[in-house]
Amino acid sequence: MNRSTLTIEALGPAIGARVGGVSLADGVDDGQRDALLAALLKHHVLFFEGQPIGPQAQRALAARFGDLHIHPVYPQAPGVPEIIVLDTSHDNPPDNDNWHTDVTFLAAPAMGAILSAQLLPPGGGDTLWASGIAAWEALSKPWRTMLAGLNAEHDFLKSFPAHRFARTPEEKVRWEKARSDHPPRLHPVVRTHPVSGRQGLFVNEGFTTRIVELSAGESDAVLRQLFAHGARPEFTVRWRWKLGDVAFWDNRLTQHYATADYLPARRVMHRATIVGDVPFYRPD
Repeated sequence: MNRSTLTIEALGPAIGARVGGVSLADGVDDGQRDALLAALLKHHVLFFEGQPIGPQAQRALAARFGDLHIHPVYPQAPGVPEIIVLDTSHDNPPDNDNWHTDVTFLAAPAMGAILSAQLLPPGGGDTLWASGIAAWEALSKPWRTMLAGLNAEHDFLKSFPAHRFARTPEEKVRWEKARSDHPPRLHPVVRTHPVSGRQGLFVNEGFTTRIVELSAGESDAVLRQLFAHGARPEFTVRWRWKLGDVAFWDNRLTQHYATADYLPARRVMHRATIVGDVPFYRPD
């Protein structure tokens, strides 16, 4: 396969595209990689239908786009630590049924992630993505003026509390180390995309705790508004998974939400997380 075989179908004006003409399990050549990165910049999240892929092949695919992150607390595929196993059911309810951007508790949050559907419930379990760029551009000028240059705290503990992730002695040791290694981090409320140069909102319900330049009451009010605003349907795309589907998203200016409407059934997803860079804000 080569770059010319790719087909890219936009799913909406703000975010999302369906991609064909490539076999992910076989890897991607340089032309395909460059074309996928260009599509990612434009559409923010790409969907590939009917592309079953094992942990080793998924790791190799993700590594074509950068170094890979090893998550400090999530379980890993046997022998492939770069692949997170998200295995949720009645006995292990999901913890990602909120709007979040992956690993923003890091000094350099992820550039992107590749998610593969391994086992699906009979119904439900969709994932939604939202564009922080579209959300930012829809704000009024006074809001944009106020937010530009502000900084928000992102805290590992908000999404990974001890009562959920330190229930056994082994988990507690791992969780304590993760907490020590990942103190709260400050990132700009408005982030400049390092490749496209576009601006977008960079706060999320999963990890953002406060805007440091505001009082506690002001911060809470502003974050409530931004969380609600960023989830408006106009800025989102919803994917109904089929076995073997793969999603590849730009984590730098998107959020996503995994619906938890399938319990007590089981859902298993594999995720590879691509290392990113330190967020910054550069005025237009």
